[in-house]
Amino acid sequence: MKSGGWSFVALGAQSALSVSPRVGRRRRERATEIPQEALRVEISREKFAKKDVRGTGRRTGMDMTWVTDRIAVGGGIWNAGNMAALARAGITHIIDMQIEFDDTPLAEEHGIEVCWNPVDDDFEPKPAEVFDCGVEFGLAALEGSGAKLFIHCAAGVHRAPMMTLALLGVMGWTVEDAMDLIEGRRPVADFAEVYVRSVEDYLKGRG
Repeated sequence: MKSGGWSFVALGAQSALSVSPRVGRRRRERATEIPQEALRVEISREKFAKKDVRGTGRRTGMDMTWVTDRIAVGGGIWNAGNMAALARAGITHIIDMQIEFDDTPLAEEHGIEVCWNPVDDDFEPKPAEVFDCGVEFGLAALEGSGAKLFIHCAAGVHRAPMMTLALLGVMGWTVEDAMDLIEGRRPVADFAEVYVRSVEDYLKGRG
C-alpha cells in the first residue's frame, strides 16, 4: 500500500477549535448547576491550562500521547522535523483528521502510510463514512505485528479522540471504557456529546 492511498474528503464550514463540554458521567452534575456558557468557558480554561500535559505514556518532541502500546493520539505534525520525530518513535501509520493539512508529502520520505481523513471540527454529527475510512485503515495497519498508529488532528482535543474512540469501540472496548482510557492518558481530550453520539451510532450500525 502506498502512502496517501486512503482518504475521505469532507466538505464543511471553516474549522472550529473551541472546546465543547462533554456531557458525560463526570460533568452531568455540574452541568445542571452551571449555565452552559459559563461551563463552556470554565472547561475551556481547564483543558488548555493542561495543554503541556502529554499523558502518562512515552513522549517525543511531538504532541503525542500513547493510549495503548501501539496507538497514539495527538496534535498536528506540520513540518518535516516533527514527522522525523514520529518515525523515530516507531510510527508506521497515520490517520490525519485535519481538514487544515495533509501529512502525505511529509510522510513519504519515512515510508509512513497516511490516511488523510479531513473532517471539520464543527460540532455537527459525523457520518459513518468518516469512521469507516479511519477504522478500516487502522485495523489493517494493526494487523502488522510491528505497526504503530498515530491518530491526530490540529490540537488533539476533538477529532483525533473521536476517531480513536471509534477504533477502540470496533476493537471491543465499550464507549465509556474507551473514553476513560483516552482521557486518563490524555487529559486535554474533550468528548463533545455530538461526537460521542456519532461514534455510538456508527458502532450500532456495524452491529
